[in-house]
Amino acid sequence: MADHSAIEWTEATWNPTSGCTKVSPGCDRCYAERITHRFPNAYPNGFDLTIRRAALDLPLRWKKPRTIFVNSMSDVFHVGVPDSYIAEIFDVMGRAEQHTFQVLTKRAERLARVAPRLPWPKNVWMGVSVESTAYRWRIDYLRRVPAVVRFVSAEPLLGPLNDLDLTGIHWLIAGGESQAGARPTEEFWFRNLRDQCLASHVPFFLKQLGGHPHKRGGDEAVLDGRRWLEMPIRTQSPVAPTGRLPTLC
Repeated sequence: MADHSAIEWTEATWNPTSGCTKVSPGCDRCYAERITHRFPNAYPNGFDLTIRRAALDLPLRWKKPRTIFVNSMSDVFHVGVPDSYIAEIFDVMGRAEQHTFQVLTKRAERLARVAPRLPWPKNVWMGVSVESTAYRWRIDYLRRVPAVVRFVSAEPLLGPLNDLDLTGIHWLIAGGESQAGARPTEEFWFRNLRDQCLASHVPFFLKQLGGHPHKRGGDEAVLDGRRWLEMPIRTQSPVAPTGRLPTLC
């Protein structure tokens, strides 16, 4: 965890858990797993799921307001994280009202099951990762969550995401894979997402275009001559959930 973050769409990270297990192709080259191998003293359990209770109250000790990415090294809604501990994480976020928290999961089904039992203060944004069309269903589960901001992270983008239903979605982040062995991306995938966001009035944030050793981020992350660094409008109260849950085979 860090008081400053190199992730372009946040300012700090907070990891009340660390470690995870892989659930879809977007996990194949997980950056968090590589970090645990590089810094074994900081992560003595490696990439095994670990409850880091000593870090639980960290946001309460940060007095200056920050935008905080929650569990950059894990997933709040991993099956190994007890419901009671998820509730404690949300309690801390609600009490640390000076901050804005960005929670991101690939486990949209559990998110939807647990969400009705959680508080959803206005400083908590909730997102799901969607790396390919095979995982668009995660957005349907996200729509059931009464978060003030619901967002989609299309990173690492592994193929075109056509015909997204962005109803009830307030932000979309996109980026390619960027570490060694990165799977290639096509610029038209990002342009297509940008155009869908424009049509649906959803802010679009292009993090980077992917690749190795240069991920084509920063000033190189350009579509049609400009950077796309849009952020969601912060409303004053949680937004009512919309839509039905999908039926999965």
